[in-house]
Amino acid sequence: MAATHLVRWSRRLKTVWEQLQMPARPCSLASCTHKNRYASLHPLWQSPITIPGGRRQSPINIQWKDSVYDPHLKPLEIRYDPATCLHMWNNGYSFLVEFEDSVDKSIITGGPLENNYRLKQFHFHWGAVNEWGSEHTVDCKVFPAELHLVHWNSCKFSSFEEALMEENGLAVIGVFLKLGANHSGLQKLVDALPSIKHKDALVELDEFDPSCLLPSCPDYWTYAGSLTTPPLSESVTWIIKKNAVEVDEDQLEVFRMLLFTPSGEEEKRMVDNFRPLQPIMDRTVRSSFPSRHRLNFDMISHDHLPLQKTVHL
Repeated sequence: MAATHLVRWSRRLKTVWEQLQMPARPCSLASCTHKNRYASLHPLWQSPITIPGGRRQSPINIQWKDSVYDPHLKPLEIRYDPATCLHMWNNGYSFLVEFEDSVDKSIITGGPLENNYRLKQFHFHWGAVNEWGSEHTVDCKVFPAELHLVHWNSCKFSSFEEALMEENGLAVIGVFLKLGANHSGLQKLVDALPSIKHKDALVELDEFDPSCLLPSCPDYWTYAGSLTTPPLSESVTWIIKKNAVEVDEDQLEVFRMLLFTPSGEEEKRMVDNFRPLQPIMDRTVRSSFPSRHRLNFDMISHDHLPLQKTVHL
C-alpha cells in the first residue's frame, strides 16, 4: 500500500516538475527541429570536414520558388535488372544494398545526364525520431528519411572508384520518405535488417528491383553537388524526386534498431546518420516541372506501388 502511494506521489511530482520546466512560449516544430536534429550526429558528420575551395557541397535546402524550370530537361529513364542485386550490409553508418556493376544491366540515362550511369548501391539516411532524418530539405521541410540510389558514369570511367573523384562521375537519385501506409516493396529489406544489426554484418539478397522504391511522379529537381560522406567529392549530379514515398512508422523503427557498432562493443543505435545542410553558394537548382504545378507533400499518397521493370519517368 505504501509502495503504491509512493509511486503515485512520484508521478505527481514528475508532472509538476515538467510543468515548471515548460517554457512559457514553446518553440515551433520547425525551430525545434532545426535546433535538435544535429544534436546527436554520428562522429562521421560531427567534424567540420571542409573541402578546400569546395563550392558544390551537399546536401542543400531546395527553395521551391528559387528553382528554375528547365523545359529542356529530358525524361529520366530507369532500367534496373533485379538479378544484379548482390547483398545488403551494415557499413557502420547506414545499410547498403549493393549491385553487380561490371556491365550496363542496371542503369539510368536521360534527365540531366548525357551518358549511361550504372547502379552501384543504394542506402538510406534517417533520424532518431520522425521529425527529422532526411539530408536534403524542401523549403526547410524535413522528412523522416531519405533514400539515395548511387550510380556511376560507365561511358567516361572504367570503375566506380575512378568515377568517384571526377566531375560528372556520379549521379544520385534522392527520394524522400514520409509516414503513411506500409511500403510493401521496402518490407523485403526491413525483414532482413535484423540479420545485419551490427557493423560489418552482411546478408545475401535474392532479386530486388529498386524501382519499387521510386515515386510514380516523374518530376524532379537537379543540381551539381557532392557526396555527403567522406571523401565529399564534388562529383555528383543530384536528381531529387519531388514526390515522397510512404512508409509506416514500424518500418522506420526497424531502421533505428540497427547499430553503428560491431558485435562485442558497446551498442550505439544507428540514428541521425545524415550530414548537416551545406550552403548553396552560387548554384542553380533546376526543375523538370513548372512551379505552378506545386503539390502539397502531405496530400501525395499511393507512391509506394511497384513500378514496371523498365520505367520511363
